[in-house]
Formats: sequence, structure tokens, C-alpha cells
Amino acid sequence: MIYESVKKLITYATEHYLISPVDRVWATNRVLEALHLDEYVEPAEDYADVDLESTLKEILDYAAEAGIIENSVVYRDLFDTKLMGLLTPAPHEVIDMFSALYAESPQAATAYYYKLSRDTDYIRTYRVKKDLRWKYKSDFGDLDITINLSKPEKDPKAIAAARNSTKSSYPKCQLCHENEGYAGRVDAPARQNHRPIPITINDSQWYLQYSPYVYYNEHCIAFNGEHTPMKIDRAAFGKLLDFVTLFPHYFLGSNADLPIVGGSILSHDHFQGGNYEFAMTKAPIEKKLSFVGFSDVDAGLVKWPLTTIRLTSTSRERLIDLADKILGAWRAYTDEEAFILAQTDGEPHNTLTPIARRRGEKYELDLVLRNNITTEKYPLGVYHPHPELHHIKKENIGLIEVMGLAVLPSRLKGEMDALKKAMLQGRDLRADETLAKHADWAEDILSARKVTAENIDQVIEEEIGKVFATVLVHAGVYKCDPAGRAAFDRFVAAVNAK
Repeated sequence: MIYESVKKLITYATEHYLISPVDRVWATNRVLEALHLDEYVEPAEDYADVDLESTLKEILDYAAEAGIIENSVVYRDLFDTKLMGLLTPAPHEVIDMFSALYAESPQAATAYYYKLSRDTDYIRTYRVKKDLRWKYKSDFGDLDITINLSKPEKDPKAIAAARNSTKSSYPKCQLCHENEGYAGRVDAPARQNHRPIPITINDSQWYLQYSPYVYYNEHCIAFNGEHTPMKIDRAAFGKLLDFVTLFPHYFLGSNADLPIVGGSILSHDHFQGGNYEFAMTKAPIEKKLSFVGFSDVDAGLVKWPLTTIRLTSTSRERLIDLADKILGAWRAYTDEEAFILAQTDGEPHNTLTPIARRRGEKYELDLVLRNNITTEKYPLGVYHPHPELHHIKKENIGLIEVMGLAVLPSRLKGEMDALKKAMLQGRDLRADETLAKHADWAEDILSARKVTAENIDQVIEEEIGKVFATVLVHAGVYKCDPAGRAAFDRFVAAVNAK
């Protein structure tokens, strides 16, 4: 059977143009070597439309039974990435193809690269499909709700092995270019099938790749060729606009550069983008703004729960100038009445989450005001999901969620399945250790809505969506009410006074 699986894998590689038909023998021998097979009799049967997931499973099962690998998710992932790395075109081949297609159009180049990333299993498409996804119609537009099931949990053996292993500083982090072709470890993912594309940003070496666990269409990452910390500054705005100049069909944004509101790897300068239109992108301008000296830049407050200033202009430099002015004012801004403190005990609190995109010939920058202050009442952050929401969402609110896509923890699938059964059966939720944290929320739902076996799935999805909409409200530094709008106007006046 292993011979059949090997032939299917090689057939898959030719079907998806990872190798040429003339490479079949060479590629077969590389796979046989990895499987410690000294003999091979090619099966007579011809295969077509090979399913990669099931084929890799067959090979991994064999490798585990033969003692080549331990039969756990971490070791299986390390080994199947090794196999796919044997069949992935060399970096120069990928770069040459990308460059040739880019000469036709940026869209053609990224379409090729995105397909390659899926075909080589760098993006594990069959895992991404497991994520639960739905829309929630909120007052701010259709929010995307996802429960992330694509990242496998480590097994105890792998956790123990990682704990006992010699710590390595290579690669410096999971974003570094050093990951290209890296074999991985129990505490670091294998990347033999990783082929980042070199690009020039801010007159320096950067790279384009896709996220291995895509949260939306063509979810990409642009990362600095140097392992250098993230920083939101004037240069960051220029980097974002450089990228959308290169790839006008993509947006690009940055997590904030402070803990709590960052939600990212702050040690390596990088951005996230892609080919997707979020609820925030579609949100209209609630109020036009005027900034002194920038009459040539259209500005407005976006109708969105997180305080967002949208700037639009045909001139990149004018956008950068105004964005830098707003950033400088916000970094130093304190309004005690609105509980906006620039710093406490020397620790800075104000920063931005910037997002860039193109609108035809115009450039657009969204500047989301962020603040990471904590208090005794809110030790995880004042502008962070409040404790009553932690049963659904406790993690940081980063760039993707700022734009309206919830990335909810995998635990929710099992918890919601159990909760729905308990609600329909009228059981005491507080008597169940796992469900007790959801009890107040579930009781509020039952008191407000008629819940039946036929509608409970829809009800729970809607109520989870409602929680996420509230999460975004909590993360907003100025609330969408008269007091919040008045406080925001004070900030705009402070920018104009500079």
C-alpha cells in the first residue's frame, strides 16, 4: 500500500505542476529516501485528481507504524512538511515565476503564489475548512465570526519534548526569512515548503508570504528582512503605502506596537493584508473632519465602534504627513475626563492600528486610535473585552478583529455544543464546571428569546455575534455616544492646535 501512496503523492505533485513529468523518478526516489525504503515497485494503476489530505495520511500512518516518526500531531506535521518540501519548487523557480507573472499584473502573480502555497500544503486548506464561520448583522455592518479549529493542539509528549529540548535561537522568530526551508523542531514549525517572495518596501528588503492558517481570502504577511521590532511611526505609514502601490488589489495593515492592543509578534516588524473587504472597510463616514493645512486630504470619522479616522488622497506624501501629525498628537494626548492617559509611571499607552488600501487612483489610510491602559477593575485593559465577555472572548483585539473579523478560541465549539444541549434540557448550568462560565449569558438568552431545538443553532450564532460586537465597543477609546463624540472632537482640536 505504501507504494500506491508514494505514486499518488508524486501524481499529485505533477497534477499541480510542483514538478515536471520528467522529474517523476527523481522525486519518487527523494520520497523513498525519506521513508527509508530501499525497494520500490511502481503500481500499475494510474491515479488522477489525487486527494492530498488522505494521501498524506496514508504515508504518515505508514511512517508511524514503521517507527520513522512518533504518531502524534506535532511529529506528523514535521514529517509531512518534509515530504512536501521535497516536491516544492526551489525558491529561485518560485520567484522567477512570480516576477514573470507580475510583469503581466500583480493579480496574476499573487493568484499563482496563493495557489502554490495551498498546493504545497504550506496553507493546510483541509484544516482551514474546519473553522466555523458565519456572519452577524450588527449596527455597524456584517461582522465575520470565526471559531478557529485549524491549529492542532500539541500532545503531551510533544509538549514534554519541547520543554526538555535544548533551546535554539535559530530562526530568531517564526517570521524571520531564516524559516525558508527550515526543518522545524517540536517547538518550531517545519517550513521546508515555505517560499517567501522578496519585495522592496521603504527602500529595504522585505518579503511577502501567506499566513499558514488563513483567516480570510489571500491572508498575507509582509515582513522585514531584518529581525527588528515593530514600530508605528512615520516610516510605517510609508511602508504600508509602498505595499499597496505594489499590490493595489490588497489592503495592508499593522497591529499596534504596544502590548494588549498589539495582539501580534511585536519583536519582528511585519504587516498583515490580503484580498478581502471587511465590515470596517465598507463602513461609511459618519462625520467629515477638517485638519488645518490639509484641505487637500479628505478626512472623516468612520461609523465604527473603534474610533477610526479615515484619510484619503491621491498624494501619498500628504497622507503620510497628516497621519504622522495625528500619531504625534495622539502619542502625547491626555484627556482625564475621557480617561485617555498618554502615560502612567513612564509607560506609554497611546498608539495606532493603521490600515492602507487603494481606491482607484487614491490612497486611503484608516487610523484606529488605541490605548492599552489597565486598572484594578480592568487588569487586562480598559479598552479590551470586559470580564463579562471573557467566557466568549478574552484574547487581545488585534488588527484582524479591529476590522470586524472575530477569531474565537477553538474551545467554544465543544462548549457551545454542550451548552445547547444543556439549555434545551433545562439543566443547571452552574453545576457543570465547563459551562458555569456561560450560565449568566445563557440565562439572559433564555429569558429574552424563545429557544427551540429548531432554532438554537441560529440563536447561539447570533448571540455570539452580539458578544463580538460588544467586544469592539469595549475596545473603542471613544464611545459612539454624545460624550464620546464630544471627547473625540477635543482630540481633533488638539491635533489642529499643534
